[in-house]
Amino acid sequence: MLSDKLMYYASCPVVLSYAGTILKTNVCKHAQFPRGAKIFAANHPTTTDPFFVAAMVREQSFILINDLLFQVPILGEYLRRSGHIPVKVGSGTAAIEAAVERLSAGQNIIIFPEGALSPEDGGFHQARTGVARLALASGAPVIPVGIHLNWQKIHTIRSTVRGQVEYGRWYLRGPYNLTFGQPLRFQGDVEDREHVRLAADAVMHQIIELAHESKERMNRAPGALPGSIQSA
Repeated sequence: MLSDKLMYYASCPVVLSYAGTILKTNVCKHAQFPRGAKIFAANHPTTTDPFFVAAMVREQSFILINDLLFQVPILGEYLRRSGHIPVKVGSGTAAIEAAVERLSAGQNIIIFPEGALSPEDGGFHQARTGVARLALASGAPVIPVGIHLNWQKIHTIRSTVRGQVEYGRWYLRGPYNLTFGQPLRFQGDVEDREHVRLAADAVMHQIIELAHESKERMNRAPGALPGSIQSA
């Protein structure tokens, strides 16, 4: 749609400028992104990850995001106009179907396989199966993404959305490292639950490895130039 393209081209430079200066983003890509539809799958330490990952992809992408964020004034309107996909509790199938449609049209999807914010101790949740179902149903490659940041700079903010209390983790400044891995491709029956589970676990394993790589890079070079992009 014209509106989502306009929103992307209007907002992307703003987020990129913020991410490259105040946020001090450092990005490493193990391979060039393949052309066509792709699924970017990342760990999820903060509420702000979807916007930063989307900016670093540097291609228009549609994000699977918790439906509650669509209810937040201003932010929700931005998400709707940008064409992002709400994920409602108990209605994950509808979100997956909408994402497969986007992929079939040659567009990119960003998903956070943990399905919730990562544990506060810096660990990881087991992946839910949505990322595997997307890959198997569409044939699109999965690009795993590992994020690492300074956990001490996360701000937890309490908010009430439609009478429901939510806690978001906002990361507004500090080092933010991302590592994009090699494309992963999966084939098989999307109705085979064991196969789907194994594919989801394989994606999450790569995400964890890349997150550790991002952490090691941050520890080795705490003074890395803001916004630098490296190729492995």
